[in-house]
Amino acid sequence: MTDSAPESVAHTEGHARQGAAFFDLDKTILAKSSSLMFAKPFYDGGLIGRADVLRSGYAQFVYLVSGADHDQMDQMRRYLSALCTGWPVDQVRAIVDETLDDLVEPVIYSEADALIASHRSAGRDVIIISSSGTEVVEPIGARLGVDLALGTQMEIVDGKYTGEILFYAYGEAKAQAMRELAETRSIDLAASYAYTDSHTDLPMLELVGFPTAVNPDSELRRIAIEREWPVLDFEKPIAMRSSLSGPEAKAAAVGALSAVALGIAWYAAARRRK
Repeated sequence: MTDSAPESVAHTEGHARQGAAFFDLDKTILAKSSSLMFAKPFYDGGLIGRADVLRSGYAQFVYLVSGADHDQMDQMRRYLSALCTGWPVDQVRAIVDETLDDLVEPVIYSEADALIASHRSAGRDVIIISSSGTEVVEPIGARLGVDLALGTQMEIVDGKYTGEILFYAYGEAKAQAMRELAETRSIDLAASYAYTDSHTDLPMLELVGFPTAVNPDSELRRIAIEREWPVLDFEKPIAMRSSLSGPEAKAAAVGALSAVALGIAWYAAARRRK
């Protein structure tokens, strides 16, 4: 079976094509891996054992320190596929819903939150595409107020995961999903923006007119510098509830937006010179 983007959006007709903003999730919007952070709630719910919790904690540490390459992402895909086989879908969704605010909101980068708001204010669709499961990605997207959130989709039969992956939102598959969304939502990719931390998302960055590396791994940082792409380093994970009020949080958001605007303006000028 080949990966293909889910057909979850109706075709948009009669509208002028305009740019959108595509975001990776982990280490781009969130300071942690969205999938791995649910290890303890899944353990408490009886879905995984103690060894899986320890393995997830180690994987989280490695991911935060060095990122993940293609081989590690493939290993993670196979591990998670085997791990969730037989899980009741309703139980997974209930656990995510009950623990989402406590786990996710404190690790949202305030700079990313401000950047999302700036794109929405400019009239662009904001779309998250993440290799994490859609049961995690979609609720996070809803909390952030984005227009669409796509994650890896597992086959479901009789209310349980079979372990079969229908769509793995990773690498070239992300780019293919973006192409299909560009068609269905009348998006001009040349006028679009993309943000990610990993060199494995290079196809995603190369597809848009305005690619930006956010908290990049060493390989992506090297590529971004070589290609003169903007590089942003986010440092302020703050709960969304607190990031929306208070002078310190507002100042951080303004500073993030200023840095983003300068980087994009510089990159656009450099493109015109070539």
